[in-house]
Amino acid sequence: MKRRGKSAAAVAYSAVLGALSLALVYVAAVVPTGNWGLVALSGVFTAAVVISVSLRAAFLCWAGVSILAFLLLPGKFCALMYAALFGLYPILKALIERLRTLWLEYILKFAFFNAAFTALYVFMRQMVLNSLPSALHRVWLLYLAANVVFLIYDFGVTKLIAFYIARIDRAIR
Repeated sequence: MKRRGKSAAAVAYSAVLGALSLALVYVAAVVPTGNWGLVALSGVFTAAVVISVSLRAAFLCWAGVSILAFLLLPGKFCALMYAALFGLYPILKALIERLRTLWLEYILKFAFFNAAFTALYVFMRQMVLNSLPSALHRVWLLYLAANVVFLIYDFGVTKLIAFYIARIDRAIR
């Protein structure tokens, strides 16, 4: 389905994946636990749009889901997590990994993550701390743990993207 034009199939596919992403962010906002994981999983749909349609379509999908999440969700914490970090990261990951220099890729990935995590922490400090174990309430320990988890998340997203390319995208085409 790799189409650069405005084909109906590409728009529809992007919209369906955006709707699935929004549904996961909504579920994350209403369930009492697991909201970080569900919002992180919702970003995988953005990666699917990058692979199957285009970067531009993925950016529009991310923007649409972010706007709708801020308008529709009862709490804004999950919407902010999606908009600032998990929805945008797969798009930036695709751009960063075009550099083909591993150390530079990881510097840029961690720079983005720490900037986004800092924005989450500054704007929603109490929500971030309430959603994490009390042992992580020290800032330095919080950032250390968050960076380790982000490294694992990046590896997991890479594996999910490989699975999507090998199984799902091939079947769609």
